[in-house]
Amino acid sequence: MIAAYAARFADDAVSGLEVGERPAPTARDGWSVVDVRAAALNHHDLWSLRGVGLRPEQLPMILGTDAAGVTADGREVVLHGVIGGPSGRGVDADEPRSLLSERYDGTLAEQVAVPTWNLVDKPPELSFAEAACLPTAWLTAYRMLFTAGGATPGQRVLVQGAGGGLATAAILLGAAAGLEVVVTSRSSARRERALTLGAAAAVEPGARVPRVELVLESVGRATWSHSVRSVRPGGTIVVAGATSGDASPAELTRIFFTELTVRGVTMGSRDDLQHLLAFLARTGVRPLVDSTFPLTDARGALGRLAEGEQFGKIVVEP
Repeated sequence: MIAAYAARFADDAVSGLEVGERPAPTARDGWSVVDVRAAALNHHDLWSLRGVGLRPEQLPMILGTDAAGVTADGREVVLHGVIGGPSGRGVDADEPRSLLSERYDGTLAEQVAVPTWNLVDKPPELSFAEAACLPTAWLTAYRMLFTAGGATPGQRVLVQGAGGGLATAAILLGAAAGLEVVVTSRSSARRERALTLGAAAAVEPGARVPRVELVLESVGRATWSHSVRSVRPGGTIVVAGATSGDASPAELTRIFFTELTVRGVTMGSRDDLQHLLAFLARTGVRPLVDSTFPLTDARGALGRLAEGEQFGKIVVEP
């Protein structure tokens, strides 16, 4: 089968990618083989190509954590990409938590094998491309807002960094749920785009904003101080990444003095994914697809992701 895989590690990431023939997965007890109809890219793919989370002896490794497709019996499914661990119980109880493409081949291929437990029915209201966008960025945004953040209609939420899949998902989900979403971005074009998607306000990073009940933080060092100063006493900061590096200093004095809650999130549970799919099917909210590439041009797709100019998700279709 055709697949896009990490053949070597490279500082520029994309040069380590190869697209070509790889062995097709075989069904085994408790696992299902899915014909991939669409897969979505994440920064995790770029980090993998740089050697983060992978060892040289694991190469070649097929990339990709997100996909939607069809099983051998015709079931249309979305893949929950967490294998093992407390939120991915589709394998033995002692299986360490990993994401697809870390211990097991990923979704940038014509077929992928996953524990059958990891399959969730795709609502007919969503296309394969839309459904493929959900299991990482959208699932993380959903868990940050509602499961970890406990957001309720009428609350004000700050989202650091507009433009990527996580921020876009948070804007669309938050607006649909009646939240007042404030986003930050260095790009005036991205701020304007965020407003058209339903953000209540879009400001430059570090700009003063009315105190918020909840902050969604995925940038790290560049925005952490602003996040801590923007949340009201007793509020919550949910952290799902640190693309600019770990925060320094950690602002611990302000955190304990104003009794802030800081929670970490890595994607979400299978139940969260089911709830997210139901939310989208019911409300009509849909993922924003920046662009679509054929699997044979996975290098071009990852190149666009590396450039950082996308707004929404980049989808790859076999």
